[in-house]
Amino acid sequence: MRPVLAAALILLAPLGACSTVQEAVRGPDLAPVGYPAQLAPMEQKIVVNDSQPASANSLWRTGARTFFHDQRAKQIGDILTVEISIDDSAKTTNSTTSSRTAGMKAGIPHLLGLESSLGKILPGGYDPANALSTNSTTSNAGAGAVNRQEKINLTIAAVVAGVLPNGNLVIQGTQEVRTNTDVRQLTVAGIVRPEDISSANTIKHTQIAEARISYGGRGDISRVQKTPSGQSLIERFMPF
Repeated sequence: MRPVLAAALILLAPLGACSTVQEAVRGPDLAPVGYPAQLAPMEQKIVVNDSQPASANSLWRTGARTFFHDQRAKQIGDILTVEISIDDSAKTTNSTTSSRTAGMKAGIPHLLGLESSLGKILPGGYDPANALSTNSTTSNAGAGAVNRQEKINLTIAAVVAGVLPNGNLVIQGTQEVRTNTDVRQLTVAGIVRPEDISSANTIKHTQIAEARISYGGRGDISRVQKTPSGQSLIERFMPF
């Protein structure tokens, strides 16, 4: 029975790459809608700053950026729009060439009068004037090139997950889109200044500190494009 069990485990091993057998057959399910911290957890401790001094007999509301009403996100649970427009490119070319030639020649014409006696011990071709001679030649040539181009234009709504003591906002947001049996997931998280939020309650990704932007997916297409786990494991530990 042991060989049969081992064979069954080998046949079922590819299914281990999927979260469940149902996902392999029906496609991945969307993540449940919940607080963003559950989808993109942050290890940083968040301190809520909800203390506002009283402003009695005043039409100006403390913390407001307009005289009447401020629609921009500023409290935990508020929503703001993040505009992601990445158009980066990098091109690097390196070429290295090195060569070296070395030679050495040494003799022992006089050695306390023993130079002639050494000829009796050493082989017959021994010549005290040319006792040692070496030469070496080394060469090395290397070339490398990097040509990378990334372009992403996306818009995602994020939720304020925390307020730091200095008033900066910690935002997190996740967006999932399912097409047939493949799910595309966009996650953004970071820290923003309230002053950088526009009057339309939007902010650019370049204004997010400690930005964490992830754009990926899971499903049949992602599984086919991914290197098999066994091959990846072998390539990681293969010394050659």
